Amino acid sequence: MTLSFTTRWRDELPATYTALSPTPLKNARLIWHNDALAEQLAIPAALFDIPTGAGVWGGESLLPGMSPLAQVYSGHQFGVWAGQLGDGRGILLGEQQLADGSTFDWHLKGAGLTPYSRMGDGRAVLRSTIRESLASEAMHYLGIPTTRALSIVTSDTPVYRETVEAGAMLIRVAQSHMRFGHFEHFYYRREPEKVRQLADFAIRHYWPQWQEEADKYQLWFNDVVTRTATLIADWQAVGFAHGVMNTDNMSILGLTMDYGPFGFLDDYVPDYICNHSDNQGRYSFDNQPAAALWNLQRLAQTLSPFIPVEALNDALDSYQLALLTRYGQRMRQKLGFFSEQKNDNELLSELFSLMARERSDYTRTFRMLSETEQHSAQSPLRDEFIDRAAFDDWFTRYRSRLQQDNIADAVRQTQMKVANPAMVLRNWLAQRAISQAEQGDYVELHRLHQALRTPFVDRDDDYISRPPDWGKRLEVSCSS
Repeated sequence: MTLSFTTRWRDELPATYTALSPTPLKNARLIWHNDALAEQLAIPAALFDIPTGAGVWGGESLLPGMSPLAQVYSGHQFGVWAGQLGDGRGILLGEQQLADGSTFDWHLKGAGLTPYSRMGDGRAVLRSTIRESLASEAMHYLGIPTTRALSIVTSDTPVYRETVEAGAMLIRVAQSHMRFGHFEHFYYRREPEKVRQLADFAIRHYWPQWQEEADKYQLWFNDVVTRTATLIADWQAVGFAHGVMNTDNMSILGLTMDYGPFGFLDDYVPDYICNHSDNQGRYSFDNQPAAALWNLQRLAQTLSPFIPVEALNDALDSYQLALLTRYGQRMRQKLGFFSEQKNDNELLSELFSLMARERSDYTRTFRMLSETEQHSAQSPLRDEFIDRAAFDDWFTRYRSRLQQDNIADAVRQTQMKVANPAMVLRNWLAQRAISQAEQGDYVELHRLHQALRTPFVDRDDDYISRPPDWGKRLEVSCSS
């Protein structure tokens, strides 16, 4: 089967990129590919059977129809205008078109120097490519919108970070890699017509239902706000911290993208900072909703030449309601509530306060809560708390609330177990796979990827355990 690639970005947005090919690595070899995603994209298995080298997965060759390019964009980083950024080490290989008409970008990360590399070397390391592959697939199987990882290539090319690491490449796919930063780039260059061209491109290809509407731009921006609010609510519900929510890392489509110093909560620490470069805690876990709104405000500013300010403000004002509505839905599912009662928020807040005081494990707490029997005071969760009296008091009121819904325990427990994962990608699990891969052993990488496909299934291995002491001390930065 021949894969079909289109060149919409190249043909329709000529001012937004530089055409160039990847720079291959030394002795590159494919160490992992996503068989499930490959099947979805109808990629022939033979493409992954490479006798020598890394083929398209390592940028050594291109498939028919590919037209590689590096995109230019700008952005605010940690709240400060950073000017021109762009694909400093990534290349959009092409846009695959499937039989149903849908398209997916193939983006090669670690592809070498581009005109937008600034002071960088254009490379990625094995550590960061493994982390992104694991995180994006973990998020996908948790049901959260995200880019997807298709393949990882390692090599003998040395890359210099805090230490010397192996150069690597990752192909990720997404419906689009369009970012808030694309719009900022041309707005600050005082080229509003190019900002409008970007909006027209987005509407034409991703919101075609509004293309003929007189207020298409307002409708489109309203949906960008809603998608972003929904995404952030989903992050908060599963305990995910992105770590580097700069405007150039924000997806117009509401996808999680650009995985770097991310982290899932172990202990429930509301102000958890997963990126040790974030000295001020701008992107701490509990500040993510505010950070996303700030980013949307920056995007709105770029659209002000052709969307009335009042309409932009109305859309921004809808963010909080969209966020709280989605978050409320997710948390009621996690708590096993089938209706909405006036004291629900109070019960959740009290649980969070108790968890914060005792630094309870976020994922384990909600998973164990899923075993609750509404007429029984017994719970395996009780042993997780030191202050048993405080837990007993809360648990009594929680069970009374469950009884108001008059739902059988088995039905409710089933719902809770599809809302409360048994497993998330804890940093220590990723690091264990990385450490072994850096020694040439990829068994754990494949094993962990397989496990992440079923996060809501009970397990009896250490994938659902609390992190070891060394795992809690891991520090992750933007270095990748």
